[in-house]
Amino acid sequence: MPEPILRKFATHCEDIFHEFGPPPESPQRRAAALAVVENPFAGRYVETIQGFIEDLRPLGLRMAQRLVDMLGGPGMIEGYGKGAIVGEAGELEHGALWHAPGGYAMRQLLGSSNAIVPSAKKVGGPGTRLDVPITHTNASYVRSHFDAMEVGLADAPKADEILLVLVMSTGGRVHSRSGGLEAWQIKGEDGLR
Repeated sequence: MPEPILRKFATHCEDIFHEFGPPPESPQRRAAALAVVENPFAGRYVETIQGFIEDLRPLGLRMAQRLVDMLGGPGMIEGYGKGAIVGEAGELEHGALWHAPGGYAMRQLLGSSNAIVPSAKKVGGPGTRLDVPITHTNASYVRSHFDAMEVGLADAPKADEILLVLVMSTGGRVHSRSGGLEAWQIKGEDGLR
């Protein structure tokens, strides 16, 4: 398949200074990279679609690199997630094609990440919002890093498009105090604990 046809690329970055409590030493940052691409399968059922995974890999790396740069480099990243919103002429499975190119791009650039990259996807029209889940990059059970970032674009996705999303964060929730495994306790052996 040819390179994905990109209509729009956007980024969003948040600095979170506090949640009613005292400000932390440095704000927690989270950022999203969003790409709106043409859905080559829109409007019809196509049996063999896996080739699009390979076509999306360069875009995944471009988006992940943008996030790493925005957040200060690979050593600053502690959380990540991915998602997709498929336009109404597509099907949910088209969004599932983003799992490998989006997730592996972030893990490749971060180098030492062991945890699975959480994901969300849905079908919707322009203006649809998506809560992209975030977990720790090295251990999925670190409760302080269970988070989400709401994303979306007013004019996307159109019926024949897919809105692809990557999210990264520099730490856990501000004032996390829910217990469980702490980031400093990670063994990082299996991506879970």
